[in-house]
Amino acid sequence: MTKKLNNLDKNHKPEDLDNICENCNIEHETVYQNLILTGFKICESCRISKTLYPI
Repeated sequence: MTKKLNNLDKNHKPEDLDNICENCNIEHETVYQNLILTGFKICESCRISKTLYPI
């Protein structure tokens, strides 16, 4: 069973790691950085606006 899981991991290409923001749908290089830092796929401008206006 572990052989099957190892084969799936090698063949799996993560589609979640594109640099497209979930809020504004614009591709930006800070999306991946914010995904690592906060766990959300948002660009820097959306992150700042969410920090200032958290509604």
